[in-house]
Amino acid sequence: MPNELLLLVSLLISFLGLIAFFRLAGRAGLYGWTVFVTISANIEVMILIRAFGMEQTLGNTLFAASFLTTDILSEIYGKRASNRAVVLGIATNFAFILLTLTWMLYTPSPQDWALPSIRAVFSNTPRMMLASLIAYAVSQAHDVWAYHTWWKLTTKWSGDFKKFLWVRNNCSTLASQLINTVLFTLLAFWGTYGFATLASIFWSSYLIFIITSLLDTPFVYLARWMYHTRMVRSGMHVAEVDQDETTNGNGN
Repeated sequence: MPNELLLLVSLLISFLGLIAFFRLAGRAGLYGWTVFVTISANIEVMILIRAFGMEQTLGNTLFAASFLTTDILSEIYGKRASNRAVVLGIATNFAFILLTLTWMLYTPSPQDWALPSIRAVFSNTPRMMLASLIAYAVSQAHDVWAYHTWWKLTTKWSGDFKKFLWVRNNCSTLASQLINTVLFTLLAFWGTYGFATLASIFWSSYLIFIITSLLDTPFVYLARWMYHTRMVRSGMHVAEVDQDETTNGNGN
C-alpha cells in the first residue's frame, strides 16, 4: 500500500477513533484519546518516510488528532477542560520519557531477543521526547488560548456564540500547528539532518497539518451535535450543565 494512502487511512482512524471514544465516554473519552495519541505519536515520529514527493516524519496525523481533541473540549466543555487535556498530555510525555530511560538500564536475560531492538529504537527517545514535550506544551497552550480568543471575536462580530465554529477551529489550529512544526523540527533534528532534509520535514509536516486542520472541522461540528443531542435526550438544557461544561466560550 502506498505511503500516501496509508497516511490518509491513519488520519481517518485518528479522527474516527476520537469520535468513537467521545461517543463511548464523553469528556473522559477525550482525555483517554489524548493519552493514546500522545504516546503513539511520539513513537511514530521517529520514523522518517517519503510521501507526496517529500521527506516527512510519521506522527503528524496523530498530532493533528490531539489538536482536534482540545478544540472539541474547548467547544463543548470550555477552556478549563481543554487546558486539563494539555496538562495531561504533558504529564504523559514526561512519564514516557522516564519510563523509556529505565528500559535502557536493564541487563537482559541470555534468552532475551527484544531489548537490543528496543534500545535501537528508543536510543534517541530522550531528545525526541523532550522536543515533542516542548513543542506540544507551547503549541497546545497557544491553541487553547487562540481558540477562545477567536471565539470572543466571532461572538462580538455575529452576536451569536454558536456561529463561526470553522473560523475559531481553523485559525487557532493553523497557527498552533505552525508553532509546533517549527519547534519540533529544530529541537528534534537540528544537527541530525542537513538543511535540505530539515526544510523538507518542516514544509511537508506543515502542509499535512494545513490539510488535517481543514479536514478536522466537520468532526468538531459532529462532536458538538452529538453532545447537544445527548443533552436533549437526557432531558437537560445546556444552561443546566455545570459552568465548566458550557459552550459559551468565555473560558471561565
